[in-house]
Order: sequence, then structure tokens, then C-alpha cells
Amino acid sequence: MNNYKKLVNNSLIFAVGNLGTKLIVFFLVPLYTYYLTKTEFGMVDLLTSTLSFLMPIFSLCIFDSVLRFAMDNNYDKQAVLANSLVVTFIGFVLSFLIYPILIYILPFDDFILYFYLLLFVQSINTILTQYVRAIGMVKLFACSGLINAFILLVCNIFLLMLFPMGIVGYLFSLVIANIFSSLFVIIGGKVQNDFNVKKINIKLTKEMLLYSIPLIPNALMWWIMGLSDRFIITYFLGLSANGLYAVANKIPSILNIINSIFFQAWQMSAIEEVDSKDKSKFFSNVFNVFSIAMLVSTSLLLILLKIIMKFFVADNYFDAWQYVPFLLLGVVFSSFSGFLGTNYIAAKKTSGVFKTSVIGAIINIVANVILIPIIGINGASIGTMLSFAVIWLLRIKDTREFVKVEINIKKMVFTLIALIVQIGLLYMNLAFECLFQIIIFIIIILINQNEMKDIIIKIVGFLSKRKIQSK
Repeated sequence: MNNYKKLVNNSLIFAVGNLGTKLIVFFLVPLYTYYLTKTEFGMVDLLTSTLSFLMPIFSLCIFDSVLRFAMDNNYDKQAVLANSLVVTFIGFVLSFLIYPILIYILPFDDFILYFYLLLFVQSINTILTQYVRAIGMVKLFACSGLINAFILLVCNIFLLMLFPMGIVGYLFSLVIANIFSSLFVIIGGKVQNDFNVKKINIKLTKEMLLYSIPLIPNALMWWIMGLSDRFIITYFLGLSANGLYAVANKIPSILNIINSIFFQAWQMSAIEEVDSKDKSKFFSNVFNVFSIAMLVSTSLLLILLKIIMKFFVADNYFDAWQYVPFLLLGVVFSSFSGFLGTNYIAAKKTSGVFKTSVIGAIINIVANVILIPIIGINGASIGTMLSFAVIWLLRIKDTREFVKVEINIKKMVFTLIALIVQIGLLYMNLAFECLFQIIIFIIIILINQNEMKDIIIKIVGFLSKRKIQSK
């Protein structure tokens, strides 16, 4: 199977898992907005964001090493699994050292035990799912996400609707979902047979940590950008405003479906093609297709934005739509920078990731502090967009050392200008707003018509071949 076919094949597999997972999570938003107040939703959003921020610190980002080293035939896969689980367990035990600090500085001390429980089960689940993905069980990996989301849905129905437990019900649902997902991976992938304490190897652990530790600052920078939004909004505007911002962030998660589907497959392809002579051409072709898909999808979401908000969130959350457009552009630039970031991962030059992320994080925090007091919640959205745009531009230049990704700059600029015009129309609330939005969408399609035709032809051709082969 050539590199393009393998990328498309893996993307289709991940699409099944991600579409189901993201759609379930997305349709949970109405449930949350009806059964949690703005303040409660702001609280759980702050808690889960804090957890995502701390997890890379105490796990030492070892889950990134699992994917990279388990895919490398020069390393014992069982040893990679054993060492990563030991590092994760030690990190979890050490995390209790900051218990007094968390109680003091965080506004959710009543839920701190649930926080630790979720930290543990989510860390283990991440290690296990990354491991089965690395050893080629991509279908199992995709299904584990579906299981996680389905159990989350069932638990939320019981613990929020039937037995209203509020924040505790929300957190307990996350814990149960991660446990079931881990058990599914262990049983389905027979992972228990691969875990061998005798495989623990200090030398391998050091090598894995040398790879993963430079990724900690990078992970922190990305979460600082998300977490600083929450804390600064909460500080200046209150938890209720953070609840609105949390709902606004759920809409870009639709766009993240496309990014997640592609990125999970792309990481594997980038690692496999790291020594290929034609990697620059391969990377350039893939990026141009991926970027067009993201930009066109953004335009479509902008057309449907107010309709989605009207039907899928409670009335008192509807105003959150105005914070979504710049968050969508933030996802676009984040996905572009993530694409280029895989070059560092594949080349095992992880220290290079840190540099660009630090600059982006500084821009994000400064923009938040300046803009949020002046223009409110949208200051966080704009800050997020600007920071990810800067990271992407820096990485275009920085990663040329590994691979030269050729970008059609003219089409990219014209498409981005069209999207900005489309966003402007949203805020103007014109009588025939939807018609104008559709016209801009058509213009974006026309700008990229040659690439769009090529994408459609390749997808139809690939699916036709698969249909013939299955007969």
C-alpha cells in the first residue's frame, strides 16, 4: 500500500471512530446547557482544562514516546508499554505533592478527589490507546473512542437527567467512560499479554524520557493558551462568562472532527515517511488538500453557526455564537501548526517544538490580558486565533530544515480574506445574511476549484477501488 493510500485508509478508519465520538460529545452540549447552570458549566470546564494542563507534567508526556517508539522496529514494544505505565504510575503518586497547592489556588476544592481519580484513569487510558494505535490496531483505537463517548452519553443521561447529581455526575461520567474504554482496549487488544514487569528497562526509560520531556513545555504552552483564556475570563468577567466561552468552544469541536480524523492518520504517515526521498512532495500535496478541507469546512460552519446555536443550546446560551468565528480560525491555524509540528516528532527533534509554542503562548496571554477587559469574551477568541497563526507562520520557516512544504500562498491569502468578510457579515445581522454567506462560500469554492476537483476525483477513485476489492 503506497503512502497516499495508507493515509487515506487510516483516515477512513479514524473517521468512523471520530465522527461517532465527536457527534456524541457534540450532542451532549444541549444536555449540559439544560442541566448545568452557566456557573456550573464554567466550573467543570475549568476543572477539565486544568487536568489537561497538568497531565503532561506528571506523565512526563510519556504517551508521546509510546507512539513514536512502539512504531519503531528497533525497540521492544512490550518494553515500551511496561516502561510507560511505570512512569505514569510514579507521576500520579508524585502529583499528590501539590494537593495542598491545588486546594488553595483552584476554585473547585470540593471536587478535588474526582479530579485526581480522573487524572489517573485518563492517563492510563491515553497510554493504552496510544499503544494499540502504534502496533497497528487502528480499528481498535478508533472503536475505543466510540466506546468512551457512548458510555459518557449513557452515564450523563443517568447522572444528570434521571438522577440529577450536577457537577459530581458530570465528573463521575468521565471517570466511568475512561475506565470502560481502557478495559475495551485491554480485552480487545489482549494488552495484558504484552505487559511484562521484567521488560522494565532503565536505559529505555531514559531514552523515552529524553524524547518526551522536551514535549512537556510544548504541551504546557498549548494548554496555557487554552487555560489562560478560562482563568483570565473568570478573573475579569466571572464563571458565568466562562460558561458562555465553554459553550462557544464546543462549536469549533465540529471542525476539530476533521482535524482529529486526519491528524491521527497523519502522525503515523509522517513517522513512516521520515526517511523518504520524496517526503517534501508528499508533505506538500497532503498539506494543500488538508488546508483546503479545513478552510471550506470553516466557511460552511459559519453559514450554519446561528442555526446550530438556536437548536442545540438553551436560549440563555445563544449569545455564545459571537465568540465562535475567531475560535474557528484558531482551530484552522492550530491544525496547520500541528501538521508542521509532526516534522519535529518524526525527526525526533522535539526540542524544536518548544520554541514556537512559547512564543505563541506569550502572545496569547498578553492578548488576553489586554483584550478581555476591553472587548470582553471575544478578546480570548481573538487571542487564541492570533497565537496559533503566529505558531504556524514560525513553523513554516523552522521546519524547512526537515522538509520543505510548498504552500500556494495566493490562494491561501484570498481564501482567508473571504473568510474574514464572511465573519464580518455575521456580526452585521443583515436581512439576507444567509444568502450573502452562501455567496462567499461559493467564492471560496471557486478560488480552490482545481484542488477541490482533484480531491473529489481521488476520493471517488479510492472508494471505487475499495468497493471492487470487497466484491
